[in-house]
Amino acid sequence: MMKISVCGKGGSGKSCIATLLANLTRDRGYQVLVVDSDESNSGLYRMLGFDTPPAPLMELAGGKKRVQRQMKSGFSQGESEQTMNVLAQHEISIEDIPYPYILQRDGIRLICIGKILQSLEGCACPMGVLSREFLKKLRLKDNELTIVDMEAGVEHFGRGVETSIDGVLTVVEPSLESITLAAKVNSMAAGSGVSNSWAVLNKVTSDEMASKLKQELSKRGITAIGAIQYDPELFEACFEGRPLTRGKAAEQIGKVWDFLLLRLEAGGEGR
Repeated sequence: MMKISVCGKGGSGKSCIATLLANLTRDRGYQVLVVDSDESNSGLYRMLGFDTPPAPLMELAGGKKRVQRQMKSGFSQGESEQTMNVLAQHEISIEDIPYPYILQRDGIRLICIGKILQSLEGCACPMGVLSREFLKKLRLKDNELTIVDMEAGVEHFGRGVETSIDGVLTVVEPSLESITLAAKVNSMAAGSGVSNSWAVLNKVTSDEMASKLKQELSKRGITAIGAIQYDPELFEACFEGRPLTRGKAAEQIGKVWDFLLLRLEAGGEGR
């Protein structure tokens, strides 16, 4: 159906917004796949209510070194039988991904591309390539939606991850740095061929602050489609590493979800 990436600066609340959207998507009767494409943040699975993270998809691909070799030759050569059966397919459905590389809980499925786990491990480029290839081959049914929690910043645009995305949602917190990055994301989304790019405000403390943020984004050609107020309960859940509560933020994300669904469905079928 649709693939939506959630972008933004570090600490803006990308994982929180991705989780809120995933929970609401499930509650609205859709099948949702969450893709953890952030190689540094390790808390997404807890926010979604999972006890453990899924095994990294990077392991299914044979590890970072093998993916680095495959960057030139393609994923169809030299892979193990299991990898050949999945990642080397021209198209991949959610059902094709084997356990433990995909986990399911309460109607939400989760996969993880991979993480940087130790010093001197090298760059995260193979993870970006794997994200791009996986999303390019992933085919969704009419009632399925994919939410991708991207790494902070804009490097994933350089790796071409967004070339298989239907919509980009940038999380903007009350700071000039966050607004400036949103403008860069909006420009890079257009350069990647993504015409659907919007912002959602997060950690907003007042209606006045929300209005100021929307004005600043509008000056930069960015439409803010919703605002999530600062929610102490949400902050405590993140701090304690437990699933996000169904508080004020969960209610406010509903307007964002409705807007996304209407605009993306109007634009045709997802990739």
